Amino acid sequence: CGCPNKQQVLTAVRQMQKLLSTQESQYKQGMRTMRRKLTLLQSSVNKQTETCPKLNVPSNGKKFGNKYSVSHEVHFACDPGFLLVGMDTRVCQDNKKWSGQQPFCKNINECSSNPCKNGGTCVDDINRYACLCPPGWVGYNCDHALFSLTAAFSGREGLDPSFSRQPRCTSVQGSQHCSCDPGFHLSGREDIQDPVCLSDVDECELFQRERQARLCAHACVNTPGSYRCTCPPGYTLQEEGRGCDDVNECSSGQHNCSREESCINNHGGFYCVRPECPKSRFNASYVKTSQFKCERNPCHMDSKLCANAAYSITYHYLTLTSNLKTPRALFRMTTSRFNGDTIRFSIVGGVGQGHFTIQRSDRQTGELVLVHPVQGPATLEVEMEMTELSGKTILTKHVSKVIIYVSQYTF
Repeated sequence: CGCPNKQQVLTAVRQMQKLLSTQESQYKQGMRTMRRKLTLLQSSVNKQTETCPKLNVPSNGKKFGNKYSVSHEVHFACDPGFLLVGMDTRVCQDNKKWSGQQPFCKNINECSSNPCKNGGTCVDDINRYACLCPPGWVGYNCDHALFSLTAAFSGREGLDPSFSRQPRCTSVQGSQHCSCDPGFHLSGREDIQDPVCLSDVDECELFQRERQARLCAHACVNTPGSYRCTCPPGYTLQEEGRGCDDVNECSSGQHNCSREESCINNHGGFYCVRPECPKSRFNASYVKTSQFKCERNPCHMDSKLCANAAYSITYHYLTLTSNLKTPRALFRMTTSRFNGDTIRFSIVGGVGQGHFTIQRSDRQTGELVLVHPVQGPATLEVEMEMTELSGKTILTKHVSKVIIYVSQYTF
């Protein structure tokens, strides 16, 4: 007889029961997922009919976001030379009112630091300033005193021979006519005994302190009748003899970074870096997937804290010159995939956060903006977080850790 015995029948029954149990579990899980999605869809549809009043664009600024439904966000940013006063993000609340107050853009007063010296009057303008100097003072910041050439070179005692020359004199019809080499001028009258050619005005003293008329990018050395420029270590003098070009030690192989480290060129030097993933962050662990990127390991099913932690952490290195003019956008964070209805950008950690703010350039792009100049040398760190939401539900997070090296030089 080909009939199965009792043991075989029982085994087949248990297998069918296990299969049905598995199918039932998957069916229940699918139903829960479907119910959750339908609830979110219903909530979203209901909120589409609930809107907040239209918001105005601030004067000298921009507004990002044209949806005024409940839970939607609108973002604000200012034009260069202006500072946003108030919150950069407003949310349409359930009571159909916007969170916070309407922000406005305030002109940055470049005169607030009193840049004009020696009694000069500062005149503020958009993104710049000018100094009106009192009599006897010149320069961008009124920091150079006018002086008389006659007084500067009066008396021959103590003259540096390298800064004086004998003139070329000829006698024409009983009168003496003298001339000097280029870069020198005749002291006194031609008809006096033993006239002398003195070096011209010290170009380094007169111009090197001028912000917009500096002779040299770095150091100026006065020479007889002229001057020469020098550059600090890590730079080479440009062909025109005044500016300094940074030496890229990383691309030219002039660094001592190991194979495990990456070379980051800076103005006047370099850094050796080796970013490491955080050991634990909000109950989540990370693994390094590339040289500058870490990704979150799978979370336990019941760990909500881990699920809300950043999915990825990327490292970015920037180099700046000292006292860079602000405001200035330094870094952009964006996404090409957008499954939710809102993307939120924020600064969540770092060193020197007070120098930065976040502004929108479009709906899914946030910019890290330097709002205060930084005197180098300095190292700043900013953790910029991008959160994607569907209503109030967090879908995913990404963190960009931006490390900024500020050189001690302005070039």
